Amino acid sequence: MANFSSKSNKRSISLPSRSHPATQNIEEEINKLKTWEFSASPTAEAVYSGLIGLREVHKCMVDLLNLPLTLHSLSQFQNKKWVDEILDKSVRFLDICSTTKEIVSQFKENVKDVQSSLRRRKEDLSINNYTTFRKKMKKEAKSLITTLKRMDHEEVVDVMEVDDQLVSAVIRVLREVATMGISVYQMLLNYLSASNSKPISKWSLVSRLVNKGVDQGNTVNEIESVDAALSSLSKCGPNEMEKIQFVQSKLERVEAHFECIEKGLDNIFRCLIRSRSTLLNVVSCQ
Repeated sequence: MANFSSKSNKRSISLPSRSHPATQNIEEEINKLKTWEFSASPTAEAVYSGLIGLREVHKCMVDLLNLPLTLHSLSQFQNKKWVDEILDKSVRFLDICSTTKEIVSQFKENVKDVQSSLRRRKEDLSINNYTTFRKKMKKEAKSLITTLKRMDHEEVVDVMEVDDQLVSAVIRVLREVATMGISVYQMLLNYLSASNSKPISKWSLVSRLVNKGVDQGNTVNEIESVDAALSSLSKCGPNEMEKIQFVQSKLERVEAHFECIEKGLDNIFRCLIRSRSTLLNVVSCQ
């Protein structure tokens, strides 16, 4: 089972014992996502798996919010503060998703630049640009992690005071979605910053992979593996072509991983846009 609850904050919320038929689908997707394994030192595959699960949850969230019964209940003036809470979280997750998407896109562009330069045997400038961007990428990822941690420890009002059973159920499940979303984004950002990975000798990694001709770095963050491989090019010796080929293979692999990650973020972003639009319409009707 997933390690979601152990990673989450002190206010981790269980799904309501008094459920509602309207929330059945999203509860099922939430329970599926709970089988996803959280890791502080994730691989690209683990990250993408989490994004797929979160996407399915967000698709159900959009459907739930757009049910006529849900729209009617949330549009009642007495439920304004609950709608404001949902909208505020939606907007903040939208900002986090957008910024993360931009980081991923820029990383892909840097990888492509390095690939192009290696093919022309003019790698110095592109590698320097890549290294500079990686420092920026780590800084931005860690800043977003800090934002997520603050969100994770925010106090919330008990929904027991809500009279409407549907509104109560919606608030509960959407808080659960937020809690899990925080964990998925934290895992992705840990991956991007490589902040929680175990220290690894760049030279020992490169030597092990190149000299044996096999990839034994399956448990290593793929971005760290690329960083280590690129660092080896500054001291290429007799095996220069072999090392360049090795680096190119690592770049191709990480580029493919980032295509999947970017696609996952795009899907979630579109769901968040739809949710925000629905909630803004609800607010205008209150």
